[in-house]
Amino acid sequence: MKNYLKNLGVTEDTLTISEKQFLDDNGYLNLGKLLSDELLNSIREVIGSLLIKEGALAGAELMDSKYIRHPKEAGADRLADLVNKHSIFDLFYTHPKVLAAAAHVLNGSIKLSSLNYRAAIPGSGLQNLHVDWHETVELGDFKVCNSIWLLDDFSKENGATRIVPGTHLFGDLPQNVLTDTKEPYKNEIIIDAPAGSVFIFNSHVWHGGTTNNSNAARRAIHSYFCRRDQPQQIDQKRYITTETRERISEDARYILDID
Repeated sequence: MKNYLKNLGVTEDTLTISEKQFLDDNGYLNLGKLLSDELLNSIREVIGSLLIKEGALAGAELMDSKYIRHPKEAGADRLADLVNKHSIFDLFYTHPKVLAAAAHVLNGSIKLSSLNYRAAIPGSGLQNLHVDWHETVELGDFKVCNSIWLLDDFSKENGATRIVPGTHLFGDLPQNVLTDTKEPYKNEIIIDAPAGSVFIFNSHVWHGGTTNNSNAARRAIHSYFCRRDQPQQIDQKRYITTETRERISEDARYILDID
């Protein structure tokens, strides 16, 4: 076990043998309810304030030392670069169970790639089945791993994420196999879990959002990890603020790869 992971509370037993096997076989794992109702309410309040504060720039990505307007995803509200936006988000890339699961997928070599918020609004949210990498990889040579922190109950009604278990072992991309990547796929599962739960998934497993047929946004935060030899979605070292750097621990800075 890497020292920085140990220092952040990760042990060989943070995940059980059966949890590791399930993650290996299926490409995803329900880590359970990791956020208390009190903390959930606080996170929702911070998110709401940020959406109001950022307004039309909400969801902008960092590039060339500026906030560049990210092409608006139709049917979803977004916030980017949460690492620098409130201390309440530190937990999302330092929680022992999430780190243990990501390290298991990526053979112990991890760093945060990005930390973003996404909420599918009513009537929207359907995505193509996809993976979070641009090409196929050799079995076991996984590059990326994602986690979904549920800020609302997830269900079929409100457009929860679907995952096709075992497809990270296929060695192929959904767009190369399927005629219509928006159509339901045999054996897919739709996340059905209470707010506060966290799902980890090997980002090479086929997955995608479904249509939100409820009357409220379906909110989530994604802490997205990559292997340490891969580029981050957001160059954390380039954009880290002095306030954030001074607030977090040395081991958290290692997870961000900013030292």
